[in-house]
Parts: sequence; C-alpha cells; structure tokens
Amino acid sequence: MVGAAVSVVPEFIAPQVSHPAPVADWVTELAEPTILVVDDDPDMVDMVTTKLVAAGYRVITADNGASALRMVVTEQPDMLVLDISMPGLDGLSVCYELHSSADTAAIPVLMMSGHSRQVDIDLGMTVGADDYLVKPFNPAELVRRVRWLLMAN
Repeated sequence: MVGAAVSVVPEFIAPQVSHPAPVADWVTELAEPTILVVDDDPDMVDMVTTKLVAAGYRVITADNGASALRMVVTEQPDMLVLDISMPGLDGLSVCYELHSSADTAAIPVLMMSGHSRQVDIDLGMTVGADDYLVKPFNPAELVRRVRWLLMAN
C-alpha cells in the first residue's frame, strides 16, 4: 500500500500592526504642489497658470484678495503667487493676513508687481512675502523662483 501524500503548505499569518500604514503620507508626497495664483488681470493669470502647469504644478486661481483668503482655507495651497495691485483687498493685505495666522503663516508667498522701487519691494517683504518678482518678468524666472520657494519649505 502506498502512503497518502501529505502536502505541507505554509499558512499565511498576517502580521500584527499596531498602527495604520502611512498611505496618506506617501500619497501626499507624490502629489504635485498646489499653487494659488492671485491677480485681477486675466492675461497675467493665464500666462502664470500656463507656465506653472507646464512645470508640473497644480494651479488654482483667484481674481481678488478676498477670494484668495477664502481659497487658502478651503484649498490649502502649498504656495501663493500674489499680485499686489488689486481692487478691494490688495496683495499686501492678503500677505499680512496670511502671516498673522498660525495656520497659514508658513505658506510661502511670491509677490509679483509692476512696482519696482526698492521701497515697494521692502514693503512686500515686510508684510511677509518670501520673494518679490517685478513685472514684466521672464516666465522661466517665475518657475525657478517657485521651485526654490517650495524646496525651501
């Protein structure tokens, strides 16, 4: 009589894990940064958006300061590209408000403006801008500064 064959297949035992896998962390790391572009000039918004999207960023836009502040809360962008001269709440006020709140103070701000005097640049930096780009500017310079500010944070 031939003996019956016995199959030895190891049984899979799931490991005991006391904490959930950090899926959200690595998914967040893979997502492209979100940049909020704020300007009341639609042509400038289109140009900046086109260049940043081509560089691999997700772009959301606002055409005034009040909308920008609401979008910062709802969308939680990684950075702002912010015009100074806008009707109503200007870019200086938006930047000041952002940096007055602990929840939004760490968001980098690249100010852009046609005001090129040193006093204008100093004022932008005083209210919390991390960098200041004078219009008209080279689009490649815009992308370079955005990359630099995102890496610095």
